Amino acid sequence: KRTNTTSMLAAKAVLAPRGTVRAAINMSNILLVTNRADPAQPGGVAPDMAAALADALGAKLQLVPYENPGALADSAGAGEWDVGLIGAEPARAAIIGFSAPYAEIEATYLVRPGVPFHTAAQVDTEGVRVASSRRSAYTLWLEDNLRAAQLVQTEEPGAEGSWDLFQDRELEALAGLRSFLTGKAAELPGSRLLDDRFTSIQQAIGTPRGDAAACDAAVAFLDSFVADAKSSGLVANLLAKHGVEGKLSVAL
Repeated sequence: KRTNTTSMLAAKAVLAPRGTVRAAINMSNILLVTNRADPAQPGGVAPDMAAALADALGAKLQLVPYENPGALADSAGAGEWDVGLIGAEPARAAIIGFSAPYAEIEATYLVRPGVPFHTAAQVDTEGVRVASSRRSAYTLWLEDNLRAAQLVQTEEPGAEGSWDLFQDRELEALAGLRSFLTGKAAELPGSRLLDDRFTSIQQAIGTPRGDAAACDAAVAFLDSFVADAKSSGLVANLLAKHGVEGKLSVAL
């Protein structure tokens, strides 16, 4: 292992200060949380990564579910969780210290029938309206990177809400995770799911920023944990276990 006793103790003081890792889980990510039968005990890649982290720290695990990533990020300073499994977007990095990513999810566009675009870059055109779920990682990316197209966000976070917005207002494009859009393409004959992506959502493990030195020590441990999880095959095995191979990929 790449960790040593000193670094583990320093990390544990931040990540499991009471002997339990309180791990925040984004319940709206259907690829990372694939079992919602018991909302208090969700199953999937993200919960299993949290369990592996707790094991690495010699700590117990408590899952703390959030309805969407915005709610999870907003609670970073509230003392509700010690680690959060969420997309590592720059807009969130001011309040959350992130590890290197352990998995990637493609975000792309579904375009309405008759819209002639074949690449994600073509969507960023004057007069094009893009529906997107508020506070999602890919929407944060679009806020910073769309130059000509108009970003039309849902009132509340939620991919289904973005689909309704796209349909009700007959917008030209719908932004989202490829797996979600694949299902929606079947509901709209003549629509086109673009082959390329506009970004890749980097799924990471974060911890709230507090004391700078303590946060740095914790993030260094998380980086080492993630590196071990990828090199050992743990992440790949979890993708296979939960049936999300081809929808998620192990981050490079």
